[in-house]
Amino acid sequence: MSAVQRLEAACEPAAVATDVIWTDEAGSSRDLRHAFGRFATGVTVITINSPDGPYGMTVNSFSSVSLDPALILWSVDKGSARCPYFREASHFAVNILSAGQAAVALSFARDPLAFDTTAWNESDIGLPVLSGCTATLECRREAVHPGGDHLIIVGQVLKACVAEREPLLFHKGDFGAMA
Repeated sequence: MSAVQRLEAACEPAAVATDVIWTDEAGSSRDLRHAFGRFATGVTVITINSPDGPYGMTVNSFSSVSLDPALILWSVDKGSARCPYFREASHFAVNILSAGQAAVALSFARDPLAFDTTAWNESDIGLPVLSGCTATLECRREAVHPGGDHLIIVGQVLKACVAEREPLLFHKGDFGAMA
């Protein structure tokens, strides 16, 4: 089959997602979340220094934005008790979790102070950074934008560290790794 034939086959009605589960007029937020969950993402823990000490939150709404300047973004629910801490933080670290760190993701999803169950260090600029990650990005908050029921936080990357580890993935409500 040629490349053109493969593209034509991919556009056949049977290949197009047709089960409507949500529209802007009908459907629940759970239905929309189900559709969003079809997009596989990496998993991060965003960490900051707060007035209460090291503070973290599991996030999968992370994305790179720009190489020049080096910008990333992530979002936090405005209704979360953690939102004020992250909105006000001048600096933060994006800890991109590795395949064996599902327990770390779950710990920080439940408890922002889960540092006692996770190996971590303080970075050169004083940020808590988690051990065992596939990458860590140390950032300065560049901007905060409203985004519906979330805040979109844009950060300028000051330092990026990587390790040769497979990433932790999240898809359809479950953790996994690359096959």
